[in-house]
Amino acid sequence: MGSENVSLMGNEVDEKVALIFGVTGLVGREIVKRLLTSKPRWRIYGVARNPEINPMTKMYNFISCDLLNASETKQRLSPLQEIVSHVFWVTWSGEYPLDTDECCVQNKTMLMNALDAILPNAKRLKHFSLQTGMKHYVSLVEETLFRGEGSSLCYYTEECPRKSSGMNFYYVLEDLLKEKITGSSVVWSVQRPGLLMGSSTRTLYNFMGSLCVYGAMCKYLNLPFVFGGTRECWEESYIDGSDSNLVAEQHIFAASSGKVREKGEAFNAINGVGFTWKEIWPQIGKKLGVQVNETAMFDEGFWFGREMSERKHVWDEIVVKEKLVQTKIEDLANWFFLDALFRCPFKLLGKREKVDKFGFKRKYRTLDSILYWIDVMRDEKLIPL
Repeated sequence: MGSENVSLMGNEVDEKVALIFGVTGLVGREIVKRLLTSKPRWRIYGVARNPEINPMTKMYNFISCDLLNASETKQRLSPLQEIVSHVFWVTWSGEYPLDTDECCVQNKTMLMNALDAILPNAKRLKHFSLQTGMKHYVSLVEETLFRGEGSSLCYYTEECPRKSSGMNFYYVLEDLLKEKITGSSVVWSVQRPGLLMGSSTRTLYNFMGSLCVYGAMCKYLNLPFVFGGTRECWEESYIDGSDSNLVAEQHIFAASSGKVREKGEAFNAINGVGFTWKEIWPQIGKKLGVQVNETAMFDEGFWFGREMSERKHVWDEIVVKEKLVQTKIEDLANWFFLDALFRCPFKLLGKREKVDKFGFKRKYRTLDSILYWIDVMRDEKLIPL
């Protein structure tokens, strides 16, 4: 259903009506799937600028909307303000570099336009679940490198103070939401995932898409499947995985369980089991059917942006040969993201005791998450078998 054909029929007093911003992304898609199988079922409205290449939009009310356009946002979303009971904000704009004023302004504008469209007469709104991320705890301009002497391992909790240096649009979103909802009965929570794993063709920092396209190209060209990054990132635990299934379930738990009563309650949304790339890389390679030389899996001199950027034509050949869903390589892979991820200069590890105490105890092993999402992407014909 398009935005010009939004249906408001069938509303009941106790009906749960979800409005999902970023519905085509890694977490947005999984929220839809879970709400569709909940009993009683939810009525779902999903917002994104463009529909999916591999569409799920027949399963819910899809609204195409540019959230940076205030008048368009008001026109397309204000008809929903009297019926929406739960909002899930799982979108962001990555047009500008992180930790820049431009990034903060653009993301604040998107949320401001959405809130202005749905809050004036939000009679039934109970909960607003905001997604940010574990980068809440660090500043790119002041973090100590974990190379060399004096580096220490820190596990971040939700009570860690904000960083005073650099720009972080996560802070801007939290402050705006607090400002707009103060004085109302609406409860809001924040979910902070780490490295997200899921399937989407509409995600800028798409780890699984990047990994799987790399594996498919290695197999097609008979190249070794190597980890290009720093030795610290290879050998040490330095980031938490966050399965999109888990994050979606945590959003829904926070929004609908009734256990989150304090406004602005924040929760780390992480798998809960640590890992190192050195431990799991061979199993990933085996799953993708590529060459894995266990004595030469690590190559500090290998840069994905340099080695893979000029091979777009290879992906085009694979898509045709394997009869895959028509995608461009940039719909799935972001080589510069992989380089940044595998050469991250600081550790970003969190604790999840808080959400455990609230009753959400689902945990995942990151290797299991990766293998699962490879199967999902194969089933969706985004990558070859």
